[in-house]
Amino acid sequence: MTVTPPADPVAIARDLLRCPSVTPQEGGALATLERLLAPAGFAVERPVFTAPGTPDVENLFAAVGTGNRHLVFAGHTDVVPPGDTARWTHDPFAGTVADGVLYGRGAVDMKGGIAAFAAAALDFVAERGPGFGGRLSFLITGDEEGPAVNGTVKLLDWAAARGERFSACIVGEPTNPERLGDAIKVGRRGSLSGVLTIRGTQGHVAYPHLADNPLRALPAFLAALMDPPLDAGTERFQPSNLEVVAVETGNPAFNVIPASVRVAFNVRHNDLWTADTLKAEITRRAQAAAAGTLLRAPDAPPPAFEIAFETTVSDVFLTHSPDLIDGLSDAVEAVTGRRPALSTGGGTSDARFIKNHCPVVEFGLVGQTMHQVDERVATADLHALARIYRVFLNRYFEVR
Repeated sequence: MTVTPPADPVAIARDLLRCPSVTPQEGGALATLERLLAPAGFAVERPVFTAPGTPDVENLFAAVGTGNRHLVFAGHTDVVPPGDTARWTHDPFAGTVADGVLYGRGAVDMKGGIAAFAAAALDFVAERGPGFGGRLSFLITGDEEGPAVNGTVKLLDWAAARGERFSACIVGEPTNPERLGDAIKVGRRGSLSGVLTIRGTQGHVAYPHLADNPLRALPAFLAALMDPPLDAGTERFQPSNLEVVAVETGNPAFNVIPASVRVAFNVRHNDLWTADTLKAEITRRAQAAAAGTLLRAPDAPPPAFEIAFETTVSDVFLTHSPDLIDGLSDAVEAVTGRRPALSTGGGTSDARFIKNHCPVVEFGLVGQTMHQVDERVATADLHALARIYRVFLNRYFEVR
């Protein structure tokens, strides 16, 4: 009788890291996954999605088994550029293991997480066979680090059109701040971006009475947008925060009063707000700033302004699924001895799209080196994460 050796998450991660899949390039990463999953019985498809003004993106969907209980693992093989490769201790696309550490762009964000789940899934299917009483799938995009237009959103719609119905999802993003097992992300704050434009009248610096400098009104607008704070937070979410990320006039000359000043901002908000109520509050604050601005002439009209909000927003969400959250928490505790905190901190991820299809949580590696020079992961963490995923698979698809 032939015994299949356990899948090695370190070897899988190394092979993935050797694929230069900088967004939007596939770089061989999806082909590597297909070579792993297809022989194990996974039906693999690699749809390419397009949109005007954006690069074409190749994605992967692979599934095995049948049944209403359908667990999907979601992630991305695309990575950010490595930056100055001369600053790296090891080639960012060599997948070098040194002193128990695997180096490479995407080691933690998030090829390492994909490798760990792939190893767990391969061992699970090898032991239980395809008739394990459910369905297990991979939903992998090459567009998470980019515009996120031709990736997860379209792949979810593509899968739904083919009759795929997910009962739960794990996103393998790096969620742990210090140690493996620290935290599971069970929700995310929302994100809203916009541009405030304050208008004046362009003129010569030597003749200010013939111009209207919009920068004189800027402090009042900035103060109104950020003070008082939007809220003090909620039981499960951090306080909402509005941050100004750029102030521009487009004026290169020292002797010209600019015609306008453009203020770009982003808000990360909790469940006290929706995109619409937040837009209304920001607009109200800007109107109050305009009405209260002290101008040079007492009879001068308030400064003209406009706010353009970005059409792409991320909604706040919180997952309520004891089956998923408690099951994964139990698996983490069984392997690490630590009960993970349930977190909603950090930025956004593709979970914001998946939540519209099924309950979703995020759990992966320690994220301290993501996007940095010498991005790296301890090989012991890869093995431990694979064991966590495997324990969860056994429990999620236990005989009922």
